[in-house]
Amino acid sequence: MPLVTGARVRVPFGRRRVVGLVWETDATAAIEASRLRRIERVLDTEPVVPDGLFALLKFASSYYQHAPGEVVAAALPRALRDGEALWPEASEWQPEPALDAEMLQQLLQRAPQQFEVAQQLINADVLAHETLSEAQRRALKALADKQLVRRVNVQLAPPAAPAITLGESPPLNDEQATALAMIPSDFAVTLLDGVTGSGKTEVYLRAIARVLEQQREVLVLVPEIGLTPQLLARFEARFGFRPIALHSGLTDAERLANYRQAAGGAARIVVGTRSAVFCPLPQLGLIVVDEEHDTSLKQQEGFRYSARDLAIVRGQLEDVPVVLGSATPALESLHNVAAKRYRGARLTRRAGHAVPPTVGLIDTAVHGTTDGLAGPMRDAIDRHLGDGGQVLLHINRRGFAPTVICSDCGHILECHRCDARFTLHAAQQRLWCHHCDADAALPERCPACGSGSLRALGAGSERIEQALERFYPGETIVRIDSDSTRRRGALEAALAKATSGAARLLVGTQMLAKGHHFPGLTLVGVLNADQGLFGSEFRTAERLSQSLVQVAGRAGREDRRGEVLIQTDFPTHPLLATLLESGYAGFAKLALDERHAAGWPPFAHLALLRAQAKERATVWSFLDAVKAAFDVPGGVSLYGPVKALMERRAGRFRAQLLLHASERGALLPALRTLRPMLDDLVQRHRVRWSLDVDPVDLA
Repeated sequence: MPLVTGARVRVPFGRRRVVGLVWETDATAAIEASRLRRIERVLDTEPVVPDGLFALLKFASSYYQHAPGEVVAAALPRALRDGEALWPEASEWQPEPALDAEMLQQLLQRAPQQFEVAQQLINADVLAHETLSEAQRRALKALADKQLVRRVNVQLAPPAAPAITLGESPPLNDEQATALAMIPSDFAVTLLDGVTGSGKTEVYLRAIARVLEQQREVLVLVPEIGLTPQLLARFEARFGFRPIALHSGLTDAERLANYRQAAGGAARIVVGTRSAVFCPLPQLGLIVVDEEHDTSLKQQEGFRYSARDLAIVRGQLEDVPVVLGSATPALESLHNVAAKRYRGARLTRRAGHAVPPTVGLIDTAVHGTTDGLAGPMRDAIDRHLGDGGQVLLHINRRGFAPTVICSDCGHILECHRCDARFTLHAAQQRLWCHHCDADAALPERCPACGSGSLRALGAGSERIEQALERFYPGETIVRIDSDSTRRRGALEAALAKATSGAARLLVGTQMLAKGHHFPGLTLVGVLNADQGLFGSEFRTAERLSQSLVQVAGRAGREDRRGEVLIQTDFPTHPLLATLLESGYAGFAKLALDERHAAGWPPFAHLALLRAQAKERATVWSFLDAVKAAFDVPGGVSLYGPVKALMERRAGRFRAQLLLHASERGALLPALRTLRPMLDDLVQRHRVRWSLDVDPVDLA
């Protein structure tokens, strides 16, 4: 059987037999003969990864300096990696030429059961094995022994693509119409920079409709599973069918079934989280990346890739347009618009009759808080509930309290595996480390002094929920965070209550801060804005600004004007002042000027080499050896090693080296030189290392 790139094979690997993907077929490939393995079996006659997608995988492996196997593992469902057929097969019985009228007459006289099933087979031409009774199967087996019928495996055809039934669509305003006109039919990147509630999704829907009319397919990327239910429902209402979903909440069987539909051309629209960028779509016509600024689009473990950036590369490779949408675009995207690499479309006003919410600050140094809520915040909640409104309280911290301290000796309960404090989860009366998942029972007494004066400090989403239950006993409260939505279907049920207005008090983390549309929501309260005001990472201010603007945008999206209140100990902080006076656009302009002066992205390009080991000395020895052995090329600077912001995590010490270059063209060759060196050094130092190109987090 001939080999083709993108097809799977089975090869020996030690004592195991593993499935691999044909990466190259050129006999002159620069691989040592000792590293090659003989192929035992070719599993596919056609590629499971089509040409355009295969080119994306090769680019990703080269750009991010990750082994091809890690890249393929991110792209293929587990079942395909384990060797299951891309297209399922069915077993069926077919007649042989010897089964003629004379033979049927003989069977009628000698074997009535065989005659009956043979007659059915001739009339139907084919009988599916799975639909037969045990007696029929025995009769067919006897006929096969006489060479009158044969049993064959046939490949099932992929399901047909769903029919499109266009639903009613609202008229576009002039800004939306202009934005839609800017999206071409071939490759270009268009940044749809629209304030919250400005109708970005309607522009997506119109662009998608054009592509569907051409019998082509659409890929829509979203940063989190939480954004998919409302989006899927809206697409179904507009187009008359439910798009295919691809995300981490699916079972292996569901992921394989959806992958098959997409590969077979039966998925007109695919909506998924970051790994969906690798979904096969034979007639791809448009890629949309919603909330393109969101760091969840960057994989942070294993194969570290940016789904947004790879979506752009895929658009270029397959010559299809890419639309990036956000109310708070990444500074890199805004810079690319300014540099004319992207097209820029602005939506500056809310769609319909909705108007922007009013925004105010509550000085918690003056008013103080009870269970995380200041008096003016309580007054505002009372007022909005009294007027029939809905309230969302945003606190980007799950659990009951982030710190448990002894009032007598000052001892703080800390994770024994991380440089981090335990978070109290009151419902289970357990302490939880949100970095390594270690947990322990809440002790009755201080482990340091034996006092019974342990006290919970600070507030998380669970504490806010309990406070609301005391203050508003008659109201339905929904808490949405990663703890409350672990069970399958829990997120969808919670969002349904929030959207319908059945729950008038909502408490949530970042999961509620973006993308959702709650028609009755009139008040948004931000309870822990100060958490990001004094971060040590250069992107901290950008992320806080995006979070505040996004969550504020949930308020007043229908006819009633919304209100946003932000609790802070620092009401005169320059970042808050800029956001209140000039909005996100004003912040972005100042932030880009600062980045340019400091030489940070998007005016520079970074790669981060992280290392971790059980012993601190092992980590530093490895990174020192890397620094000594690496001949840093011109145009590239190497900084460090330095310890990570959280040096010890999950029982391992962590440190890192930073590569910095003004030009991407200088950084990538340096990484290609560095990468093979790491494998040699790691054998001697016994560390885990990772190379993160274009890191979004330097911690």
